[in-house]
Amino acid sequence: MPLSDAAVASLRALADWPDTSDSKYDILERIGRGGMGSVYLAHDRALDRRVAIKVVSLPEPPAGTGLAGERLTREARILAGLEHPGLVPVHDVGVLTDGRPYYVMKWIRGTRLDAYLQSPRTEAARLRIFARICDAIAFAHQAGVIHRDLTPANIMVGAFGEVLVLDWGLARIRLDRSGVSPVTTQPGTVMGTAGFMAPELAAGRSDASDERTDVYALGGLLEVLTQPPRGQFTPRPLAAIIAKARAASPADRYPAVEALASDVERYGAGDPVAAYREGPLEWASRHATRHQTAIVLVAVYIVIRVILLAFR
Repeated sequence: MPLSDAAVASLRALADWPDTSDSKYDILERIGRGGMGSVYLAHDRALDRRVAIKVVSLPEPPAGTGLAGERLTREARILAGLEHPGLVPVHDVGVLTDGRPYYVMKWIRGTRLDAYLQSPRTEAARLRIFARICDAIAFAHQAGVIHRDLTPANIMVGAFGEVLVLDWGLARIRLDRSGVSPVTTQPGTVMGTAGFMAPELAAGRSDASDERTDVYALGGLLEVLTQPPRGQFTPRPLAAIIAKARAASPADRYPAVEALASDVERYGAGDPVAAYREGPLEWASRHATRHQTAIVLVAVYIVIRVILLAFR
């Protein structure tokens, strides 16, 4: 009697469950799943703490775990070499009894960015999140690492306001300073997530990716973070920043994350931005808004002086 699809799925999930009996970790529950593997909440018996463990998923026969396992091990080594508050610390690596590699990282109590944005947030709060994402990516770029898959699902907002960039499985190392072995990608292979994937990645030219590839994805994140309420429009300077970051040609984008972050910071402060050339009326309106209190005080003073002169 053939098994139902539900029964097959249940058996496969059971087989995919990591066997950590020969390690110091007890798997508690699965907390995430991606294209390469799953992330589990676990208990570290040696240090009596909760940790997260990322494990390569079981392959469909007759495929092997070679490339996925190589990418996961490489991801762990990349993260271990990038010590930054916006990146998850790696604690340990190992291999399951079935030959699948895994790595252990800090368990982050928080919410994915796409879920976090379901609740009302001020524009200032959203821009602060974007600034922290940019800071982490700029740090990685200085170390020669390009993320190549920045999406709301790969950003975690912690319980105490920390912002972390996750899932470096598709990262590319441009400056091999850490001794991490490169994973070659066949020409024509499409890598990334639709809507945030730069045109060069969508065209299968992954080897052409550089810092500006992440700038494109950051432009998509900025668009999501600053989505105006229904019936309202995105301010022109902000729209110009997003358009420049998401330009089809890398040459037309911001040359580095720092330049994009600087323009967004200037926008948030009410200053002119490099991506947008404002007209005289916009200049006057921006200054009037920025110095509204001073203008009101001066206007009140003038009105009082006029009234006093009239009574005289």
